[in-house]
Amino acid sequence: MRRESGRTICALAVAGVVMAACRSDRPAAAPSVVTGAVAADSSRPKAAAHRVGEVSGLSHPESARYDPELDLWFVSNINGDPSAKDNNGFITRLKGDGTVDVLKFVAGGRNGVRLNAPKGIAIVGDTVWVADLDAVRGFNRRTGAQVASVGLAGRAKFLNDIAAGPDGIYITDTGIEAGKGGGFKHTGPDRIFRIDPSRKASVALESDSLQGPNGITWDSAGRRFVIVPFFGSTPLAWAPGDAAPRVIGSGPGQEDGVELVAPGRFLVTSWADSSLFALEQGRATRVAGPLPSPADIGWDPGRHRVAVPLLLEDRLEFWEVP
Repeated sequence: MRRESGRTICALAVAGVVMAACRSDRPAAAPSVVTGAVAADSSRPKAAAHRVGEVSGLSHPESARYDPELDLWFVSNINGDPSAKDNNGFITRLKGDGTVDVLKFVAGGRNGVRLNAPKGIAIVGDTVWVADLDAVRGFNRRTGAQVASVGLAGRAKFLNDIAAGPDGIYITDTGIEAGKGGGFKHTGPDRIFRIDPSRKASVALESDSLQGPNGITWDSAGRRFVIVPFFGSTPLAWAPGDAAPRVIGSGPGQEDGVELVAPGRFLVTSWADSSLFALEQGRATRVAGPLPSPADIGWDPGRHRVAVPLLLEDRLEFWEVP
């Protein structure tokens, strides 16, 4: 535990790596947004991304998902211990330009909602699906009403990211559990769960080669999922039905979010070097940083803009990517 700038942060370590934070003792700041391009940096490579805005006053934001039809962002906020069933998590809704629409569009403990430590987000039809420890919750994207809850208690250990596939939604289980002293241990098993259209849950893949699966995204052109590991440095590809994933490149390690932004090109965040990097033809190229504690990213294809939640910073940054 350490004290910084008048606030207390309890770092939760996984194999010596800072991964998440406990609740701050300070009152939450009012949300604010800063938009508009920052001053040009003549030393920045032309292919690099540039920051165009940020949203502050969040509470351990973990994932961002863009809804192109409504031109809205949904941002999950853990709001405390990432492993606690404290029912205080919430989802923020932002306008397309990044300004705050509703800080607590969905909130645990309000209107019958159960939401503990929300992480990855996927949108299917009018439902916003959210990974929540050992359950997957569904909320109406227009009203915020809870419409579904699929429990995986006793099966899942740490549901993390979620992606819509052609035959259901797929959720990574990083295979970690809380230990003594507020830390985490990577005990496995490393899994990917599938929830089919009838809302039946099953294990789609269990493999040590997943290396603590974190981010997941569907690559429709390749008919595969791309998965990035927190306890490895090799992004993976896996098609439903395959016995094991295969390595498709190498990155800095401790990877969190992944998004497909163009055919064969992915953006990935890394805690190892506080970066956003592009993965293309197996090669990792740094495009933005430093980005402290970069979590699960979202992509707005119309604006060529990526949203990067900075979990330990209680804020989110927007970067424009060429």
